[in-house]
Amino acid sequence: MQSRLIAGALLIAALAAALAAQSATNVYRWVDKNGKVHFSDTPPPEEAKDVSQKSMGGTYVEESNLPYATQIAMKKNPVTLYTANDCGDPCSQGRELLSSRGVPFTEHNARGSNADMDALKKLAGALDVPFLMVGDNKIHGYDADTWNSALDSAGYPRTRLPGQPPAAAAPKAPPGPAPAR
Repeated sequence: MQSRLIAGALLIAALAAALAAQSATNVYRWVDKNGKVHFSDTPPPEEAKDVSQKSMGGTYVEESNLPYATQIAMKKNPVTLYTANDCGDPCSQGRELLSSRGVPFTEHNARGSNADMDALKKLAGALDVPFLMVGDNKIHGYDADTWNSALDSAGYPRTRLPGQPPAAAAPKAPPGPAPAR
């Protein structure tokens, strides 16, 4: 009898997870050659004009849905990541580490706005990215062990819980000009 209850609970949990995964989708809006406006969850054809895309669900982390330990860590030691468009792998790896741990963070493009540039200079003394702030702890450059140690000390869980969506960065400043090649 108990094994039936456990199997039933697991089935319900699996169905709930599948429904949650489906709820996060993109909606595309475009105008065809005849001027007709279309909305779809599939990308528009090549000849489409005025294409826009909106993410629906899955990108905003509701604080009350986070594990209690994460909520406490967020309040005591908020995480801020400074990046730049031309940062490359170190910034991508840093974002991935934060996301894989389910750590909510705010991201600023240090070369995207004067305010973010000035803030990074004041905090770090230079425009070196990536730069991570975990509460008052300042970390120059990307080193997984150093970042994990700082996040552990701040009370963030090591891994995100099953069913917990990856932490999305808070909205960034508008991107700066593309780097010269």
